[in-house]
Amino acid sequence: MSTEAIHPEQFVAAVTPLLERQDFAGLLALLKKHWKPAQIVALLKTPYGDVRKVAALALGLVGGTCCLGPLTEQLKDSDPVVHEMAEHALWSIWFRSGSDLANCHLAKGARAMDQHDYALAVKHFSKAIEIEPKFAEAYNQRAIAYYLLEKYEESTADCRKTIDLLPCHFGAWAGLGHCHVHEGRVAEALECYRHALSINPHLECLDEACEELKKQIAQSLREDAAEG
Repeated sequence: MSTEAIHPEQFVAAVTPLLERQDFAGLLALLKKHWKPAQIVALLKTPYGDVRKVAALALGLVGGTCCLGPLTEQLKDSDPVVHEMAEHALWSIWFRSGSDLANCHLAKGARAMDQHDYALAVKHFSKAIEIEPKFAEAYNQRAIAYYLLEKYEESTADCRKTIDLLPCHFGAWAGLGHCHVHEGRVAEALECYRHALSINPHLECLDEACEELKKQIAQSLREDAAEG
């Protein structure tokens, strides 16, 4: 495995045939054989959009926690495909950042979530946390499960734990905002949504939520002024 800088055009030429065939197993093998994640990360800084797209996609397959900072920066890329690939890569890395056993329970919890068995999901996410106490995504997924169970206090605690472990986790910031909305803490919810957007500006649903919350705050201020 070479440690030299990757030639952008050669990298794209090497991986494109596998992408066209949707041979992701072959792509994973190619990436692991020839390049380290740090080499691929360097491609995120190239001025060529196609290279940044492919690099972000590749990091979704082989990247580790050392890639989170550079990928987070790409969430603000002007190319919509680049920031979409970067977002997918971040979620992929977050989901596999625990030990093998913890990752297994996280996957089982995710399947339980798909089946709307949120109580079972909580059990698997809790087991993942027991195995790997600093597994940020296990806390985040449990926060989502608690939220769907309408256990907002528990969801809030898990969102905060996720953020403590992984401050760039825009999903946890958004989740914390959702909890605050249900608690009637509108100003705090708006702050959380704005923080999520500062990390990932392309969360259109949060843009809409912020506008609605600002209207609520303005209305409340008008009512207070009228009463005063």
